Amino acid sequence: VVLKIIKHYQEEGQGNEVVQGVLLGLVVDDRLEITNCFPFPQHTEDDADFDEVQYQMEMMRSLRHVNIDHLHVGWYQSTYYGSFVTRALLDSQFSYQHAIEESVVLIYDPIKTAQGSLSLKAYRLTPKLMEVCKEKDFSPEALKKANIAYENMFEEVPIVIKNSYLINVMLWELEKKSAVADRHELLSLASSNHLGKSLQLLMDRVDEMSQDIVKYNTYLRNVSKQQQQKHQYQQRRQQENIQRQSRGEAPLPEEDINKLFKPPQPPPRMESLLIAGSQINTYCQNIKEFNAQNLGKLFMAQALQDYNN
Repeated sequence: VVLKIIKHYQEEGQGNEVVQGVLLGLVVDDRLEITNCFPFPQHTEDDADFDEVQYQMEMMRSLRHVNIDHLHVGWYQSTYYGSFVTRALLDSQFSYQHAIEESVVLIYDPIKTAQGSLSLKAYRLTPKLMEVCKEKDFSPEALKKANIAYENMFEEVPIVIKNSYLINVMLWELEKKSAVADRHELLSLASSNHLGKSLQLLMDRVDEMSQDIVKYNTYLRNVSKQQQQKHQYQQRRQQENIQRQSRGEAPLPEEDINKLFKPPQPPPRMESLLIAGSQINTYCQNIKEFNAQNLGKLFMAQALQDYNN
């Protein structure tokens, strides 16, 4: 499955273009075994008649005919410098997890993998976030009531990769054929491009978070201003009724104050949680892991230089 995902990206993924596919497998005891996958075909706007659901059903039907695991257990997606925490991913995973409880999403990072370590992570939506998505109420009050923060939106599922004996033999053969010079690429001390791009993406998300904070503060000021206007209006009405009563006149009719003062629309908070919390946290973790590897290389290079001197 891992080799198929990597092959799919190498064939169809270009730069920040995302590739996606379906995961197949079965549930054994308390673990989910992913034994097969197939990609979503790339189609353009001209392919308006392409039915993605029908394509998936035909693929799973064909796999069933040749006695291959065909149960739908999730989906996979590539990512560009860890930029995968989006509203589209949240909605897709909710649909999968609502229909198939065991569903997971596998996130493959080809850029991080090219640095020398396979980057493949599995995620699920937490039960709290599933309840909020079912209600479809993403207002600040609903998220606060459900106690939703970026730390408890996604849960990472540990991954154990197991190869067949034939795959192990192939990997041993490839290791013997690989040139010695290729192995030295992992010891390269150059990190400016990867680190610089990660920091730039992190700064962009921080800027977006700052804009969301400004919008939310503006909303709070508008709510406070409207509450003052309501209070002043009620006081004026009360004084007018007292004066009319003293003149022997009937009091003013009751009015729906909510129609006179329409409450301002709160800004969407789910996007802020995804951007400010989950995505920024992901960038920070990636930068931390990358810098840890680079520091190890620098200390090793310094030790070799001191030894040679």
